[in-house]
Amino acid sequence: MTIKSAGTVIVDKPILKILFQDEFLVAVDKPAGLFVHRSFMDKDEIYFALQLVRDQIGQYVYPLHRLDRPTSGVLLFALTQDVARLMGQAFSDRKIQKTYYALTRGHLLSDGVIEHPLKEKLDDLGDKNVSRDKEAQSAKTHYQSITIASLPVPLGKYSSVRYSLIKCLPHTGRRHQIRRHLAHLRHPIIGDINYGDNKQNPFFGEYFGFKRLMLIAKRVDFIHPVTELPITIEAEFDEQWQQIFSKLTWEQDSL
Repeated sequence: MTIKSAGTVIVDKPILKILFQDEFLVAVDKPAGLFVHRSFMDKDEIYFALQLVRDQIGQYVYPLHRLDRPTSGVLLFALTQDVARLMGQAFSDRKIQKTYYALTRGHLLSDGVIEHPLKEKLDDLGDKNVSRDKEAQSAKTHYQSITIASLPVPLGKYSSVRYSLIKCLPHTGRRHQIRRHLAHLRHPIIGDINYGDNKQNPFFGEYFGFKRLMLIAKRVDFIHPVTELPITIEAEFDEQWQQIFSKLTWEQDSL
């Protein structure tokens, strides 16, 4: 809910859904559009996931990984510095598996591995002192087509609009890796303003009534750094994803 006061829109403080919590770790379901922490791009933002989680559980938290602002889904924090160090090492050693789902343009019917090196993405302000001459870094993403759908609506030179639901497992953690890799396959993610389709994105916003990046960090699997038990943390598809699932006719009943 929003209210206006003296011409300023005031947004109620969000309450994030906690997906997992013990004395060492906490995971929340980050909504699309929320920054993880304060950055140079957020001068007009009021709330950040780091601050919200800290306030909700009443203690300091250590962010363990990054989710782009437009990406929703599982966001994991450590509750102690020692656990943050252990989890940081697990991420570096690629012992933590993140699973994403993306809605993409066109019918992508295969599965496979994208091994396409990526130049480091730098911010004009935040990375102004970083060299632009670095070589492309190795990047690897496994993808699997889950199901496809079509709308009998002409768009551009095509007689219908086509979508695919794609499961992605990144094996490296380059910035915007999944977004860039799917665009490399010529199946960009719907709602991606950086690498997406300038005809599909406006159509999607008009047809479904909202604009966002259709990418969710659906699941995280790892061995708990203290208990050594296997942990799986999973986020649900939110209302906007459910709206898409209900409006489209999918060719495989696997949702």
